[in-house]
Amino acid sequence: MTVPALVFGALLASLLGALYHLALGGPGSRLIIYLALAWAGFALGHLAGGWFGWNFLQAGPLNTGAALVGSLIFLGLGDWLSRVDRTS
Repeated sequence: MTVPALVFGALLASLLGALYHLALGGPGSRLIIYLALAWAGFALGHLAGGWFGWNFLQAGPLNTGAALVGSLIFLGLGDWLSRVDRTS
């Protein structure tokens, strides 16, 4: 993995996390959670795409398609799990 690919991946994941926060709203602490989830999902999606041989939306050495799918899955699951009602 090259440095430009890492920077491009970090920018894409940050953009996805920020757009997710913009769509759902919430306090600034949620933005930090969404960014962390987007980065983790992007990295694991990229690795899973390489491991399973899923090569779509390839951007140089970066498996962008699988990384975006992984990031969206992490954002959705993380948002769902963070909204658990703790009053009971």
